[in-house]
Amino acid sequence: MSNEPITLTAGDAEATVLPGNGGRIGGLRVGGTELLRQGERYGCFPMVPWCGRIREGRFRDGAVVHQMPLNSPPHAIHGTARDAAWRTARVTADEAVLTYDLTDPWPYSGRVTQVIALTGDALTLTMSVETYESSFPAQIGWHPWFNRTLDGTGVEIAFDPAWQEERGDDHLPTGNRIDPKPGPWDDCFGMPDGVDVTLTWPERLKLKVTSREEWVVVYDEQEAAVCVEPQTGPPDGLNTLPRLVTPLEPLEATTTWRWTRL
Repeated sequence: MSNEPITLTAGDAEATVLPGNGGRIGGLRVGGTELLRQGERYGCFPMVPWCGRIREGRFRDGAVVHQMPLNSPPHAIHGTARDAAWRTARVTADEAVLTYDLTDPWPYSGRVTQVIALTGDALTLTMSVETYESSFPAQIGWHPWFNRTLDGTGVEIAFDPAWQEERGDDHLPTGNRIDPKPGPWDDCFGMPDGVDVTLTWPERLKLKVTSREEWVVVYDEQEAAVCVEPQTGPPDGLNTLPRLVTPLEPLEATTTWRWTRL
């Protein structure tokens, strides 16, 4: 199938999926109100095969050191799939299945599958990375840009993390876990019972971001949008906390955004 834009509908919710632009969600409208920041770099893109920054773009797999392009010098950031065209494998009125085959500059072969499922009050994103050849470390995550204001109403962010990954001057975790600090944030937090972050636009909408994963990056340093990014490990996790994809064991993750009118 082609990689033309896809529109999913359920109740009064409508999601635009852009296979040709990194497999991202280009828009999510609830009752006609757009929740995601618009623009070709925004919406919500999948972070795969890594999340956040890799220190100096280098990661080690056994004795081998691999170098990724420095797309956020001096680091490599957010994986390779967001810059690629994905294939549309299947579409129904309220669900799309996309695939992306890992290729250069990523040094291993594998397939990423993303399922985008819409209901009248939720969007669920599921992603898996599988290989039939060499095992390799990988990460999965999502990077949504939620509009800071809806109809002139500013957002409030509420969550209760167990810890915050201390951030060094290079924007990467130092390895120390500290008590969570007040924002503004461009920081990774630990939620060992699963990611659970609530965005509230008073008198407009409440949106809960959940995931079984235990890491979330919260970024609210930008005027137009806030980001709540569930992921399978912390930034630079290919080096510090690698999750191995093997022919017998794919890497899988899911996040759900559930909303309520206020």
